[in-house]
Amino acid sequence: MQIVVLDGYTLNPGNLDWNVLDSLGELAVYDRTAESQIIERAADAEIVLTNKTPLSAQMIQQLPKLRYIGVLATGYNIVDIQAAKENGIIVTNVPAYSSNSVAQLVFALLLEFCHRVQQHSDSVLNGDWSGSIDFSYSRSPLMELSGQTMGLIGLGQIGKQTALIAQAMGMKVIATGSGRNVPQPVEGIEWVQLDELLQRSDVISLHCPLTPATNQLIDAKRIALMKPTAILINTARGGLLNEEDVAHALNESRLAGAGLDVLTVEPPRPDNPLLHARNVIITPHIAWATKEARARLMDTAVGNVRAYLDGRPVNVVG
Repeated sequence: MQIVVLDGYTLNPGNLDWNVLDSLGELAVYDRTAESQIIERAADAEIVLTNKTPLSAQMIQQLPKLRYIGVLATGYNIVDIQAAKENGIIVTNVPAYSSNSVAQLVFALLLEFCHRVQQHSDSVLNGDWSGSIDFSYSRSPLMELSGQTMGLIGLGQIGKQTALIAQAMGMKVIATGSGRNVPQPVEGIEWVQLDELLQRSDVISLHCPLTPATNQLIDAKRIALMKPTAILINTARGGLLNEEDVAHALNESRLAGAGLDVLTVEPPRPDNPLLHARNVIITPHIAWATKEARARLMDTAVGNVRAYLDGRPVNVVG
């Protein structure tokens, strides 16, 4: 039985081990696979694992031996689920492997706005402190999070972990969801409607899925509801933002800052307006990518394959 990993590099750039998966079948691992190479590489595979390499209906129909697709991520929009179902193919994902890591990056981004650590370190290393007449100085306004209000849009595992950190730092937490149903109450978190959350929050952090209902959720109309001192954090999906509207708001001081780990198109085009906006911090989709989170992802992905081979598939989607 052949197992093919189409794009294994981001999961395992060399510091994890594919050996466990290798023990389950004849394994071929490719760091990256162009769409034009998918059919050739996966032609004889019963099991295909993919992270961002898309498996469209057209591709699936050209892979008659394929019986299992393992998505090496939580989101599975890169697979045509309906086509897989029609062709008797099981599709699984890896849920909740990166909650701690993503919540950690939320605060890495946020704390950079609070203290501008890199800016101040650069200043010291450039000799500014040595030449200062004062024992202390600042190159930007400094902000304390205690007493501020964090608004969470989405209260799944990552949202809840973010809330715990916010509460530990003395922040008040309010939340809203992307659906119509009010979730079970969470201690210390006030549930509000979206417009109220936007109006009240000092920090807004996005943790909802990208769906037709949430596409460009944060646009000019909703930015107008926010405080001009608010900071926007997005570690979820780039498409949740209207990027031109957010860039314009930053440049016009309608938003105090934006910390982003995701963009609508990744890698971004050089003319993406956010790349040239004021008061923006952008990281290259790294929230999920700590070694610890990737190890959990690998373990779960291998467990998913084992469960499929044992005839009791788990984490099935669609």
